[in-house]
Amino acid sequence: MKRWPLLPIFLIVLADILGLTIIFPLLPFYAEKMGASPTAVGLLVSAYAFCQLLSGPFLGRWSDRTGRKPLLIVSQLGTFASRLLLAGAGSLWVVYLARIIDGLTAGNLVLAQAYISDVTEPENRTRSFAIIGISFGIGFLLGPAISGALSGFGLAVPILLSAALSAVSILATIFLLPGTKPLPDEGPAAPAGRRLSLFAWREYLQYFQRPGLSRLLVEFFCFVMAFAAFTGGLALFLERRLTWNGRPFHAREVGFVFAYAGLLGILVQSFLGRLVRRFGEPSLVAAGFASMAVGYGLLAGVHVLPLLLVAGVFSSFGTGVLRPSLTSLVTQAVARNEQGVVLGLNTSLQSVAMIIGPAVAGLLIDHGFLGVWALFCAGCAVVGLVVQRSAAAPGREMAVP
Repeated sequence: MKRWPLLPIFLIVLADILGLTIIFPLLPFYAEKMGASPTAVGLLVSAYAFCQLLSGPFLGRWSDRTGRKPLLIVSQLGTFASRLLLAGAGSLWVVYLARIIDGLTAGNLVLAQAYISDVTEPENRTRSFAIIGISFGIGFLLGPAISGALSGFGLAVPILLSAALSAVSILATIFLLPGTKPLPDEGPAAPAGRRLSLFAWREYLQYFQRPGLSRLLVEFFCFVMAFAAFTGGLALFLERRLTWNGRPFHAREVGFVFAYAGLLGILVQSFLGRLVRRFGEPSLVAAGFASMAVGYGLLAGVHVLPLLLVAGVFSSFGTGVLRPSLTSLVTQAVARNEQGVVLGLNTSLQSVAMIIGPAVAGLLIDHGFLGVWALFCAGCAVVGLVVQRSAAAPGREMAVP
């Protein structure tokens, strides 16, 4: 494995995720201030994911032709512009417009993921993909805490800081990140392979017809559905369930809850490599789904802060081991020249889940079904666990092409 590109990509992803996590805890309150209902808040997140679903495969295919770096810069420029527009929004439709622009150019993480796949060997890929997990952990620790601390000066102030971090990410990509060779039109494909159009579902269908791979794709979809519904509804849930100093939870308190989850995520990622070596990725996937289901199930009964903190331990462990383990298993389940297509399919499935999950969360919370929302998140994790255990049954080994 060529190790030298991984530090720059770590710094780039970290800057991107810091900017994202600064905005994330306050966005529901920012939208509610402009008259959004919980349903409208959920749809705001879904609109971003829908635009990402439309544009993601095209960005991936272009990156195969031009290399990852140029398209990563394009994606980052879209993020930067959208955050400036969001900071200056005076009405709800402008907030939606900013999120749509961000979604249409959203490719930062999938392009970074493809870059890591390009420069790492299969046996090192889980630990390499953990770079994104570590970035998420640090981002969810520092970003929400910064957001909460700055929200007292106005909700636009943290958003402007996130735009500044996006600018830093652009500069880091330009000056620090080594380029990768474009994928040739003919001959052997690069590790991240080629991308299919969003509308080429017939070509995607072949991957669902491979028993081992199809189960992994379903597992990943269940994971993202649970996580998307959870993150899409948590701020609204806490605003309605918990109080601090006699006031409902707001951007500051929600920010610190996300920061706590980020701290737990860092702890999980710090020993992920040892867990993989000792137990293997399939066992970690099963443990991750079980832990996530317990955490979200406990959340249904949360009315006091201590139980929320306990639920966070279980859910953070599940999230921390599932994303890198499932991503690694998916890339190992196909030939090297198919990895790009499958990572693109993975991203499309993630976008579909992120369209549905937050919309369902907003709708349930809007109608007062707070416990049902938490149980919906837990149920998605349980389905993922059932699918995983069926794949682990004797005599049902996954074939790698």
